[in-house]
Amino acid sequence: MNPRILALAAGVAVGYVLGTRAGREQYDKMKAAATKLWEDPRVAKARRDVEEYARQQAPIIRERAEAAVKAAPGVAKDVAEKVQSTAKDVAGKVSETAKDVAENVQSTAKDVAGKVSETAKDVAERATTAAKDATARVTEAAGDARDKVLHEIEDDDAKG
Repeated sequence: MNPRILALAAGVAVGYVLGTRAGREQYDKMKAAATKLWEDPRVAKARRDVEEYARQQAPIIRERAEAAVKAAPGVAKDVAEKVQSTAKDVAGKVSETAKDVAENVQSTAKDVAGKVSETAKDVAERATTAAKDATARVTEAAGDARDKVLHEIEDDDAKG
């Protein structure tokens, strides 16, 4: 979707939310959608996976670093190699986890974009309906005013 159209739709949606009496209700709906996204099991699982993995790896890295400091110079080289290997493993696992998180976020973002698009269409439809109603009311009021003035002119001409 064109980013300009999406930005325009978001602007219309924000304008609608801030400019109508029903704005609070729409705001609450949008807030609920964002909360639902944050609490989505896929997003929550991704957050937990990353946190758990970080908790698991921190003590291992710390232990290996302490061992390297205490070790003799000859052993320090071996420890450094082990730390390097562990770091590569951690980097690989973090990369995999980041990809999983990115995929989950992308999927969820698509879902949210669809919902925002639907809401924007709904807002546009409501705005169009309101504009049509207002136009009809103004046209009717103008016609009534015209008829009243013409009637008064006719009455004045008949008297005069």
